[in-house]
Amino acid sequence: MIRTLRMMALALLALSVAACTIRNPVETNAPDRDVAAARYAHSGPKQLTLYTMVSNDNGAGAHSSLLINASERVAFDPAGSFRTEGIIAKNDVVYGMSPYLVDQYTRFHARETFHVVVQSLDVSPEVAELALRKAQSLGPVLESQCALTTSQLLSSLPGFEDAPGTFSPLKLSEYFAAKGASYDRLFEYDDADKSKVLAAFVPEYERAATN
Repeated sequence: MIRTLRMMALALLALSVAACTIRNPVETNAPDRDVAAARYAHSGPKQLTLYTMVSNDNGAGAHSSLLINASERVAFDPAGSFRTEGIIAKNDVVYGMSPYLVDQYTRFHARETFHVVVQSLDVSPEVAELALRKAQSLGPVLESQCALTTSQLLSSLPGFEDAPGTFSPLKLSEYFAAKGASYDRLFEYDDADKSKVLAAFVPEYERAATN
């Protein structure tokens, strides 16, 4: 019985982290000059926005990531696959998160097999900046550790010390809900092949959006 429960738990864990199975090698990092050039400062409130990708088939959590609006807006996308020409990333931080790129990022994950839960919390400028620096200090995240690494980053911030150390994107989402985060969901029914979204990415639109 115990062995059966253990096998079921492992199976659920495999489902919950099925979408964060990419380790982005250091060799794919953008040069520092490109990172600096991609910098985008958003005029909105300082925020942490948790993205949770959820299976439309069984409700399992598949990926966690964190949009950080500090002195610049970036996405901490641990073991994520939102990478292609024109998208500037170093380790697992995606830079230049303009409204256009945020829209592309969200739609990249929402498709016929998954929807995206978006939860935002306003934070102080100091907390936002600390989150940015913490994200930048991390190397490439190990496969299947997107929720765990995101929760560890959060727990290092003032006011988030109680963040659960968890591999489950859903538990992390529940934690954000308990903190009073706003809540939204995006459903789209595009092809399940995410590579088609990246193939359609137009860097010229991104540059225009930031000028």
